[in-house]
Amino acid sequence: MKYNDRYWDEVGEVIDCIPNIEKLYGKSVLITGATGMICSAVVDVIAYLNKEEGAGIRLILAGRSEERMAKRFRDAEVEYTFVSYDATKPAEFDIRADYIIHGASNANPALYGKAPVETLLGNVIGVESMLQVARKNEGCRFLYISSSEVYGAKGQDTEPYGEQDYGTVDILNFRACYPSGKRAAETLCACYRQEYGVDFVTIRPGHIYGPSITAADTRASAAFTRDVLAGHDIVMKSAGAQLRSYCYTLDCATAILAVLTSGTSGEAYNISSPDCVISIRDLAEKLAEAGGVKVVFESPSDQERKSYNLMSNSSLKGEKLMALGWKAKYDPERGLRATLAYSGE
Repeated sequence: MKYNDRYWDEVGEVIDCIPNIEKLYGKSVLITGATGMICSAVVDVIAYLNKEEGAGIRLILAGRSEERMAKRFRDAEVEYTFVSYDATKPAEFDIRADYIIHGASNANPALYGKAPVETLLGNVIGVESMLQVARKNEGCRFLYISSSEVYGAKGQDTEPYGEQDYGTVDILNFRACYPSGKRAAETLCACYRQEYGVDFVTIRPGHIYGPSITAADTRASAAFTRDVLAGHDIVMKSAGAQLRSYCYTLDCATAILAVLTSGTSGEAYNISSPDCVISIRDLAEKLAEAGGVKVVFESPSDQERKSYNLMSNSSLKGEKLMALGWKAKYDPERGLRATLAYSGE
């Protein structure tokens, strides 16, 4: 991730997309999964608010490695408190937080086949332990980062999913470890609200891309980005006809904070903008054009095929989120240019 003045200027541009942002001022925000692609962008936005707006938000970042956390944000001038946390184990810290953003999860498709048990349990155990933290903190709001994969498949329908449009998930396919884990985690949030009064909201991102991709990320958009940055043609392992809702990381971060500050308790919000519903092939071609390379096709290996998202259409409706006052600043062309500009060391 390349931090420079231009990037921070862009962070400053997106702040006005967060309604009621002042609710976070002077509060404590605990974030799990803070070194990941999505939550690291949330950290950047909060760091900007503290530095440029005097927001006085206390950042508490939870992760498995303090060294990795320090390395991720070494050039971002972020002030934070580190707490040790592993999503596959109960949380072993007692900390005060006004808001919790739970983003820790295995989101690497290549690992779904290698570690399906850990993938499923990491979602369920991880969210349960953080809900316990929220329960102990009276008045705390808990935001769970779920996934568009909770919707499952609905045949050949190409209409975007609304928040109540659930399809089917083949529960005997090990690849269901991810969507099934996310579904169970959302239900657990609802159970904690019903039984213990925990105030929660959940967001369902589509396919997020941006310069904060990690080296271990094997999703198509991440692989495409690494190809272009290396000056190589983009290698596609399918026809790329699948419809997806793509969202640039800073837009995703402001959407999360918009729901955190303004979402209705107990409800879910898709992260999507109408201009950003495109096919995988469209994304590849736009990225190739931005990077001056070509798109080529190869047959996938059996192992690669097993890790594929089972949904041919996972595009999302974003009207509910936009009704809060949020809007996307990045269409795919701008987002992909920014991805290439700020990726790397």
